[in-house]
Amino acid sequence: MSTEPPQYPGPPDPDDNDPFRKQPPPPGSSGGPPPPPYGGDPYGGGYGGQDPLAGMPPLADSGKRVLARIIDMILVGVVVWLLSLLFGTNEYDLDPDKVEAGKSFGQSLLAAVLYMAYDSYLISKTGQTLGKKWMGMRVANLNDGANPTLQTALVRSAVLWLPFAFCCACIWTAICGGWSFFDKPYKQGLHDKAAKTVVVSVNA
Repeated sequence: MSTEPPQYPGPPDPDDNDPFRKQPPPPGSSGGPPPPPYGGDPYGGGYGGQDPLAGMPPLADSGKRVLARIIDMILVGVVVWLLSLLFGTNEYDLDPDKVEAGKSFGQSLLAAVLYMAYDSYLISKTGQTLGKKWMGMRVANLNDGANPTLQTALVRSAVLWLPFAFCCACIWTAICGGWSFFDKPYKQGLHDKAAKTVVVSVNA
């Protein structure tokens, strides 16, 4: 008769509730496609030689990512405009002798904060901003396919949106997001590289 105490399952892992989290390969499978030509994990995290994308939906189309970003910028931009009117930080005068630097910086800072809050909160909750949801895509951790944590989402949004408070906001956003058109093999923007995330299709 065994004297060992019975084994009971531990509490459920909250991450297991993420329906997009990568699942282990079925018994007898090779674990997915071969690793990408650049050697598997680009961050040195150790994926055992397997493609980090194995078990995830296809990567999202970069063109659709641009459309999703434009949708998000319009949505948040409307809020920025309304709040700017409310707090008196709006500045439309194109005369350089009349533009008040404090007001211009205030509006830019407000935009950066709101964009970061919008991106970080929604990405950490569902992996999707409204634009991404409507375009059928989501942000996922490269290592496990799960929704990014709030900290990861904040890093991602900070790299993308902080320049709004200073200068060259539109140029930086185009470079940062447009990087995905040329990046191989994970089609990451610069903000994705900083956060170690990818954008994948949901409806694939």
